[in-house]
Amino acid sequence: MKELILSLFSGVVVVIIFKLIRLPIPAPPILSSVIGIVGVWLGASLISLVLDKVQG
Repeated sequence: MKELILSLFSGVVVVIIFKLIRLPIPAPPILSSVIGIVGVWLGASLISLVLDKVQG
C-alpha cells in the first residue's frame, strides 16, 4: 500500500511541476491508453500465476 501512495503522490507532484512550467502532462490523456496499461499489468500477473502453478 505504501508504494501505491508514494506513486500517486509522485504523479501529482510531477503534474503540478509540468503545469507550472506550462508543459503538457507526461501521460496519455485518453482512457484507452490507461486501459491498455492495465491490460499489460493484468497479462503479466496472469502469466506469472500460470507459470507458478505449472512449475510449482
